[in-house]
Amino acid sequence: MQKQPNSRYCFLCGMQNPIGLKLSFYEEEESGRVIARFTPQEEHQGYPGVLHGGITCALLDETIGRTLVRYDIWAMTVELNVRFRKPIPLGKPLTVIGEMVRLRSRTMEGKGEIRLADGTVAATAEAKYIRLSASEIERFREELGFWQVIPDPEDAQPPMGTLNRDST
Repeated sequence: MQKQPNSRYCFLCGMQNPIGLKLSFYEEEESGRVIARFTPQEEHQGYPGVLHGGITCALLDETIGRTLVRYDIWAMTVELNVRFRKPIPLGKPLTVIGEMVRLRSRTMEGKGEIRLADGTVAATAEAKYIRLSASEIERFREELGFWQVIPDPEDAQPPMGTLNRDST
């Protein structure tokens, strides 16, 4: 698995965002799927003991969108449809998986899922992204000021997971 870059202030991957999740994303080189692991805590809840739906959406959106990183394509979400299948408990590790379905000249379509520790699919998503213009990309690159791979600690293992092709 190839680790992807992190940003400085992104809510999901920003390493200097004091309230961010500081997630790492990994790309399966052969399939192009992107995988992240996350264990939600009390501060991430909606209903007591359950991950907030907005964070669920953000996890799926970012992970699906990151399938474009290998192509150095910058895009923004124009559509995100999420299906909540099971409540996502706090304090238990999750695996988030994103996969590209179709890449066109201006758009990308993808799908993803969140799996509970036992492999149960808790949420699925389908999304559509539109490429940014060259001027938008340049402005964002300047504002990022930081887009690099942060090495994992020596004892860390990249996440493992597979997307259930029949689930989305």
